[in-house]
Amino acid sequence: MSIEYLGLSEINGPLAVLEGVRDASFEEIVEFTVNGGEKKLGRIVAIYDDKAIIQVFEGTDNMSLVNTHTRLTGRPMEIALSPDILGRTFNGIGKPIDGLGNISSNIMRNINGLPLNPVTREYPRNFIQTGISAIDGLTTLIRGQKLPIFSGNGLPHDKLAAQIVRQASLGSGSDEKFAIVFAAMGVKYDVAEFFRRTFEESGAGDHVVMFLNLANDPVVERLITPKVALTAAEYLAFECGMHILVILTDITAFAEAMREVSSSKGEIPSRKGYPGYLYSELATLYERAGIVKGVDGSVTQIPILTMPNDDITHPIPDLTGYITEGQVVLERSLHGKGIYPPINVLPSLSRLMKDGIGEGYTRKDHQDVANQLFACYAKVGDARALASVIGEDELSALDKKYLEFGTAFEHHFVGQGDTENRSITDTLELGWKLLRMLPREELDRINTKILDEWYDKIEE
Repeated sequence: MSIEYLGLSEINGPLAVLEGVRDASFEEIVEFTVNGGEKKLGRIVAIYDDKAIIQVFEGTDNMSLVNTHTRLTGRPMEIALSPDILGRTFNGIGKPIDGLGNISSNIMRNINGLPLNPVTREYPRNFIQTGISAIDGLTTLIRGQKLPIFSGNGLPHDKLAAQIVRQASLGSGSDEKFAIVFAAMGVKYDVAEFFRRTFEESGAGDHVVMFLNLANDPVVERLITPKVALTAAEYLAFECGMHILVILTDITAFAEAMREVSSSKGEIPSRKGYPGYLYSELATLYERAGIVKGVDGSVTQIPILTMPNDDITHPIPDLTGYITEGQVVLERSLHGKGIYPPINVLPSLSRLMKDGIGEGYTRKDHQDVANQLFACYAKVGDARALASVIGEDELSALDKKYLEFGTAFEHHFVGQGDTENRSITDTLELGWKLLRMLPREELDRINTKILDEWYDKIEE
């Protein structure tokens, strides 16, 4: 029998404090009835003796110390799941907002997930094709990987995320089931409509599950949204045998919501005012990506975060870099040149790339082409620095060729249309064409046999 408590002892921002509580547990879901009618949900985030601190998902508006009835449910937060969630749109706590009714299912899953035994993890293999050359060719996304995108305010990460959703696939030869779980946290209404409209018009909506937490939604919802999305992804992957790509935008909004709630709780802040457990909270999200032995599906993550002041040493990108297997970095100077997507390939990397490309996965020359493009583009920076000192006319013929290569690389390899979907073959062929702008003796990062086979083939 559940006990109902009348009144609250304190309200502080998104938090409510209830005293005299018995048999409460951490992460337990609480139901509020305000003024005898309005219903709200919350979860217990701290317990001190007989005092419980409760996060209120819908915010504490209209709640007072005397008009609220509180009931402990005795269970953690769960969401109903079935294959019917594909093509549906939900709010930040998993309630449908597309007008198609609730999900009818007996399957309920705890949004906090279950610990994954490290021994049962399988090493990520095979690549996921995004159709974007700078990612597929140079920072390849591997199934089961977590590969964040580091962006900044005003950069087109929303457009890039929508393009990845439209174009992502397991490759042209795969017949395996693939779907996308998309979660947006703290986005403005027009951005949410952009995502919704783009997915519907492109036909991608049928294999996308959307979770939208808007900027005017309660801040506490933002802490739940990625967990709800990942729970749906784990169900589709590990119980329905699908390969799931999870896109989370914007992790910075999640971290700032955590900072706000932590401040309301009176906790001692750490770097930049964020709570000391920011690292463990981010790890709790990111480590839910992976592949389980004996199960057909996989969960792959692309978290997107905006770096405050474009500072890659800020706690959010800094800690994210420790946990994840690489990063894709968007560059403001490239965006200023009109290049889309403005991916700076030099600080970008994919630590698992080498294990999911090459013969049997993409093409046997993939790694060599990627290594050579990186090396040549690094020399472009040296040539540009020299030109800024002595002038472009005084450069050697080789340095001038590197300048030409750099411009062509940025505009034709990194740069592409937001509706242009390139296959991995298209990307590699383009890479070879750019490398042929340089003298053959400069291509010292490519195996001689591969250079003989492919350099001449393109030349013909």
